[in-house]
Amino acid sequence: MEGRADRATALVALLLLLYGLVMVYSASAPFSLRYFHSDTYLFLKQLAAAGIGIVLLVGFSRFNYHRLCHLGDIFLLGSFLLTVMTVLPLPGISNGRWLHLGPFDFQPTELLKFSLIIYLAATIERKKDCMGSFTDGVLPFIIVLLVLAGVVMNQPDFGMTLLLAALTIVMLFLGRARVWHLVALVTGSLPFIYLAVKLAPYRLGRIVSFINPQAYSTSSGYQIIQSMVAIGSGGLIGRGLGASRAKLFYLPQAHNDFIFSITAEELGLLGAVVLLGLFAVFIWRAFIIAARAPDRLGSLLALGIGFTLCLQTLLNLGVALGVLPVTGLTLPFISNGGSSLLVTLAMVGVLLNISKQGGQKCEF
Repeated sequence: MEGRADRATALVALLLLLYGLVMVYSASAPFSLRYFHSDTYLFLKQLAAAGIGIVLLVGFSRFNYHRLCHLGDIFLLGSFLLTVMTVLPLPGISNGRWLHLGPFDFQPTELLKFSLIIYLAATIERKKDCMGSFTDGVLPFIIVLLVLAGVVMNQPDFGMTLLLAALTIVMLFLGRARVWHLVALVTGSLPFIYLAVKLAPYRLGRIVSFINPQAYSTSSGYQIIQSMVAIGSGGLIGRGLGASRAKLFYLPQAHNDFIFSITAEELGLLGAVVLLGLFAVFIWRAFIIAARAPDRLGSLLALGIGFTLCLQTLLNLGVALGVLPVTGLTLPFISNGGSSLLVTLAMVGVLLNISKQGGQKCEF
């Protein structure tokens, strides 16, 4: 029996989307005006992505997640090949983390993140009888992760690599892999993480400046200091929507990685708490959907989506608040970036489809 989609999840997602559109317009207006001669340039691109994303949300909400998981291997391979294209010398097509598709830019790692969730849920469910074995259960997933990480690190995108790794470990844990296998893997990966940071001067600079940003106030610590100044200057009710000073090129990436800082500056503590409350309700609904899913596959898929969006949100907020080094990860729903918004709304569609399949009553 198929029931209604979870209306609470849909409503909170819509509120987060609207919140994000308002903040993208406010935070990106000076940047758009200087570089594109229109204060609405980036906002209109985000609005177009939101429109396409809503279409994806509706489509995925009606597409049976069992059929989607049957395509998990193909989906992962396709997104991996697109990611590989970003590190190849393809003039006019690839540029670091981006693929240029006519007037649009697309970040394949966002799609890779989504496809990895689908692949992990489907494959863990298929191999449930051998997940206790390291060779047959855990090792194949680690090999896949290493292949993906090798390409993503070459973009370079260390933040996304850590997100994919954390997602894989958590999904294996939920899939009932042996805990000591996972602990051994995490422990064994620490020297490689150290080398990845040590051998890349900009990564090491982020760690050092995070520890003591004041000592690097004119270089790698500049963003952290300006972010905290913006948040602190917002007070209880903020300077007012559109009145941020930090976005006037004091805070780099004000409309992307540090949009929460602009939110807190303009809307104050109250506006920030409302945003955090919306995120908390959304993640809670994702876990409720997982708990009420009609089968283990749906539960794993919903948990993977919920965990990914939760971790990405926490990492972004941690950077803005100065409690984590800069990772380069966007704030879901809120940050400027069409690729992130499209994939996030597609994930919401999958959650809604899972909630429908159990025929459950969905209430606040």
